[in-house]
Amino acid sequence: MITSNFTPEKVKLLNRVLIVGAGKSGLALAKLLKKQGKEVIINDIKKEDEIPAAVEQFNKLGIDYVLGQHPEDLLSKIDLIIVSPGVSPQIPLLKLATINNIPIIGEFEYAYYFTQSPIIAVTGTNGKTTVTSWIHHTLIELGFSSVLAGNNDTPLSEVVSENRQSDWIVAELSSYQLEYCYYFHPHVAVVLNLTPDHITRHPTMKEYADVKNRIFHNQGENDFAVINKDDEWVSSMNIPPSVNRYYFSINQKVSPGAWIEIRDKHYICFDETILDSVDCLPLKGMHNLSNALAVLTSVNVVYKQPAQVLKAMTSFKGVPHRIEFLGSKNDVEFYNDSKSTNVESLRVALESFQQPIILIAGGRGKGSSYLPLRSLIQEKVYFLVTIGEDAENIEKAFSDLVRTERVATMEDAVKVAWENAIPQSVILLSPACASFDMYANYEARGDHFRECVQKLLAEEL
Repeated sequence: MITSNFTPEKVKLLNRVLIVGAGKSGLALAKLLKKQGKEVIINDIKKEDEIPAAVEQFNKLGIDYVLGQHPEDLLSKIDLIIVSPGVSPQIPLLKLATINNIPIIGEFEYAYYFTQSPIIAVTGTNGKTTVTSWIHHTLIELGFSSVLAGNNDTPLSEVVSENRQSDWIVAELSSYQLEYCYYFHPHVAVVLNLTPDHITRHPTMKEYADVKNRIFHNQGENDFAVINKDDEWVSSMNIPPSVNRYYFSINQKVSPGAWIEIRDKHYICFDETILDSVDCLPLKGMHNLSNALAVLTSVNVVYKQPAQVLKAMTSFKGVPHRIEFLGSKNDVEFYNDSKSTNVESLRVALESFQQPIILIAGGRGKGSSYLPLRSLIQEKVYFLVTIGEDAENIEKAFSDLVRTERVATMEDAVKVAWENAIPQSVILLSPACASFDMYANYEARGDHFRECVQKLLAEEL
């Protein structure tokens, strides 16, 4: 970790840098460091034949790399370590670096030291990608320039390296990124919700919440904290007393902030003002109602005209892989929710539909129990298709409640789901698992599902 001896100013002066993690953010960081004239070594536990595209890029950039292990003698060649989000703090190399007083920071933290634009930062267990994309869209609709960065498709290092100028940076932050943040200081910090996730990295909810809480640590009197009043863990977070607090809630009146009032229908309110009915919102589901209030509150703290903010929000179309509508056939709708990588996100997806659901679930499990979803599965799911490494565990949890069939491929999953579909039903890919047993990431999984569905939709009836 970083210590008081290593301020951002001192870190900027360090020239021999080890990047641990050769994924997308590691490569973007390597490009930034090379541009800054640093000596760079990149290290990853994966072997050369596992990441050939990355190796090709390293060679093209003239970057030294060590793959397949984390040799401790690397520490004699460097004076700063920057880690990618997926790298555990528990690997021996990082523990030894800490003992030797070598600073360790995250890719996002390092890139932040070189940003010029104020940042709206969003974290939480679920909804981060939707909310950051929605905030980004709304700011642009209101006439601001904005870039997305962080735990999505664009590492912050890439934004900095390419010198993208904007009024705002809207950043999605995972717990893995916040774990390595020390001086990061967002102008607006948003925490959406907290439910059990990444339990191998954060064994207790308190540890997980403490890491998420870091998003507020460096804020002061000119900054804003946006808090989900409906979430007990978020509501009890330790926020510096000088920070301006705003709230959102679908269950209670809040001020200052956004909430729902029930009259003849449900209305969106900001403080004492009724803005419009929830029917104006473009995305379905209770979770998206909460997401919408988070967006409304977050943008309003910098724009101060809630009615105009809400109007700008209504043209948002959603994000790929998050309950993404793909089309319909024979009165059966298809939805891609590949971004559902944990049990809670599956719960959110199931609650979004009133029709009977043919569910495709499975992948690489994260160790969380599926049992809390039993009543919801029984209520919502008409047929269950299991796939991937955790198929058996999902079947053990639900096969006594719903008809189930296991398949080996996504093509088979779509075929079996379609064969068991009934009119007025939904075929939903919402895996509740990571994708890494079969795919490089959840995007690749969702893209493959979309391809399979499009092929089915194109077939003659």
